[in-house]
Amino acid sequence: MTLRIGYAAGGYDLFHVGHLNILRRAKDHCDVLIAGVVSDEMLLQVKGVHSVVPTEERAEIVRNIKCVDEVYIERVPDKLDVWREVGFTHFFKGDDWRGTEKGRRLEDKFATVGVEIVYFPYTAHTSSTGLRRSLELLQGGAQVLRGSVSYA
Repeated sequence: MTLRIGYAAGGYDLFHVGHLNILRRAKDHCDVLIAGVVSDEMLLQVKGVHSVVPTEERAEIVRNIKCVDEVYIERVPDKLDVWREVGFTHFFKGDDWRGTEKGRRLEDKFATVGVEIVYFPYTAHTSSTGLRRSLELLQGGAQVLRGSVSYA
């Protein structure tokens, strides 16, 4: 029997239940689960997002999740380069990538090296983007309060 090495990459910034769901589901589909934590620099380069929680702290959080066997910090944008370093057999993604142009490119790229892409349901009601928006709204409200505007 071949060892199934799974890889689930993410920013894992503002860690939430959607992140936990994908890691748990991924572990159910492999023998060894490696969680790829995208570095601060890569989040900014690829997504244009500044992380709230620094890379090393995000890696420490993910490393201590029971279903995660190993953490790899991604410092390059190309997932094929990551595969060359990590050697996974299965790549896990949220199904929001399924059928998209970037999803098809990823599938084509990994097909050349025999990596299977497995999609899991995306947790639509919770996302880091939504959490960031909420924080921005809260910060805006806090600034209004500090500016001595009162609510009667």
